[in-house]
Amino acid sequence: MPEQVGVIGGGRMGAGIAQAFLVAGARVEVVEAGDEAAEAARGRVSAGLEEAARRGKLTAEVAEVLDRLTLVDSPAELTEDAGLVVEAVPERADLKVAVLTAAEAVLGPDAVLATNTSSLSVTELAAALQRPARFLGLHFFNPVPASKLVEVVVAPETAEDVVAASRDWVRALGKTDVVVRDSPGFASSRLGVLLGLEAIRMLEEGVADAEAIDAAMELGYRHPMGPLRSTDLVGLDVRLAIAEYLAGTLGERFTPPQLLRDKVAAGELGRKTGRGFHDYAED
Repeated sequence: MPEQVGVIGGGRMGAGIAQAFLVAGARVEVVEAGDEAAEAARGRVSAGLEEAARRGKLTAEVAEVLDRLTLVDSPAELTEDAGLVVEAVPERADLKVAVLTAAEAVLGPDAVLATNTSSLSVTELAAALQRPARFLGLHFFNPVPASKLVEVVVAPETAEDVVAASRDWVRALGKTDVVVRDSPGFASSRLGVLLGLEAIRMLEEGVADAEAIDAAMELGYRHPMGPLRSTDLVGLDVRLAIAEYLAGTLGERFTPPQLLRDKVAAGELGRKTGRGFHDYAED
């Protein structure tokens, strides 16, 4: 496990990744611009640690773990001796390239850079870097602290020792690594999005209501969460962006249903807004 880890982005995913490494004993720097955003990121990590303590998943005191968390304004302020930096900013290739190249410029030559993208080409992101051999995808799942899977996405130039070290780090977090070759949607997003889109089409066509569609997969196929609740958790806007990318790279079977577009346009983005395919107003 690297002693020093950087996480670029302090949203839900970034805060969860930071929490996972903090609990494992690392010092963590989270990049989030501005005092308000930084405090919100710290609050997410703190709340996650409090919940872990409440559930008996944290042996140390919350304050002791938080002492190893630092917030910085930009990737250029990351500590140069970080062994690993994980980018967890929104799914825009231009934004990811900007923060990754800025981080690479301050890190040592042996540091590992990773992207948490769920669909974008790791190979194309690597092409913008000076040291593509030290870069790969580490696709964490939401919510990060409770999720057991991390996809290790290997681009053509990723060095074997980087893959081996990353797999060791994933296991040190108490998670399971699955190694996949870089391709659109990898393994998880490609299958998960396709199932989710079909569930939305079924709802659109009146085959069944959202509760019934989710229950069919939860009870009939032992999925821990139905495809519509899963879409709500991920965020309808995030799923729409991934579907549009996959439709452009893999074909029309990933074309987003109109119902998904309509809900995103209406601001019904899932759990984060209180309503998606289910209602979370009282959660």
